[in-house]
Amino acid sequence: MHQYYVIYKPFQVLSQFTSQEGKKTLKDLFPVPADVYPVGRLDFDSEGLLILTNDTALNHRLLNPRFAHDREYWVQVEGAITPSALHQLATGVTIAIDGKSYRTKPCTATAMEAEPPVPQRNPPIRYRAQIPTSWIRMILHEGKNRQVRKMTAQAGFPTLRLIRHRIEGVTVEGLNPGEMRSLKKAEIYSLLFAERNH
Repeated sequence: MHQYYVIYKPFQVLSQFTSQEGKKTLKDLFPVPADVYPVGRLDFDSEGLLILTNDTALNHRLLNPRFAHDREYWVQVEGAITPSALHQLATGVTIAIDGKSYRTKPCTATAMEAEPPVPQRNPPIRYRAQIPTSWIRMILHEGKNRQVRKMTAQAGFPTLRLIRHRIEGVTVEGLNPGEMRSLKKAEIYSLLFAERNH
């Protein structure tokens, strides 16, 4: 029987069920069957949407680069973001992946006019009165290791807080860090693949 869960992974929790160096893992927060695993990952210091499932076909569809799909991130960066930095992010920047230069694919990068309605982070980001922060929305179709952080750093605006808000039609809307909701197969497939007639 396939199971599907949408979770809000909190800050400083590993995207796995086995412990490592005493760090918190998904097992500490989400009581799911033993054969259920996360699809992909979020860094220890990133937060937001993860899909947990034991459906290997879904896992393949979401992780295989051939099936590109929207991944929307809400990113709080240090400094007042500039149009030229947003243009750089959108058209592609060169970052290091596994020690090699990699040019990121075009993506969507827009400034958010106000701070989005997101849960408080625990612990909060370091506040510095002299340095403003900005929120940007980035929609990528690829997921290299620490890609968003590397991209904003390359554009001159280091990431302070990174939340994955959405994968295709699945979002963390209404969930707080550490919360989970379960979905039926038809529901999650229609949210993820509706526009592709699957």
